[in-house]
Amino acid sequence: MDFEKLVTHRYSTRSYKPDPVEEEKLNKILEAAQMAPTAANRQPFQLIIIHTEGRQEELRRIYNKDWFVEGPLVICACSLPQKSWERRKYDSKNYAIVDTSIVVDHITLQAADIGLGTCWVGDFNPDAARKILHIPDEVNPIAFTPLGYPNDTPRTKKRKPLEELVRYERW
Repeated sequence: MDFEKLVTHRYSTRSYKPDPVEEEKLNKILEAAQMAPTAANRQPFQLIIIHTEGRQEELRRIYNKDWFVEGPLVICACSLPQKSWERRKYDSKNYAIVDTSIVVDHITLQAADIGLGTCWVGDFNPDAARKILHIPDEVNPIAFTPLGYPNDTPRTKKRKPLEELVRYERW
């Protein structure tokens, strides 16, 4: 799929088939995550691959939607702020969240390119995520996505016109 088709085709999947994701497809997605650009190439992230079978009830404590646990896998993307690049010269901005977000974007695009569905989930219970997934205090869960074969059809994408989103030269 060419990039233009990919970015218009990819959508937030909210219904999944129970079919397993082939190991080679999962590896292709993980390799895309590995290739994501990060500040100073520090790669301050970790991914937790979670099989949903038999864990639906506890995973719903993280995000309480049926479709979240319908597919065979859920991925949790975590940032490692202590290992990330910081813009110390100016304002000490830590780029761990930015870097991890880029990784999730690579995951969602690669998944769409090979026929799998994802849905970026940020409205999750971080305390439940920490407890259920044994995430250490110094690690921050940033986003989740189910991963599986879509069992729905994409809705029409509504986007603001470019004139509302882009400025040239100055604010």
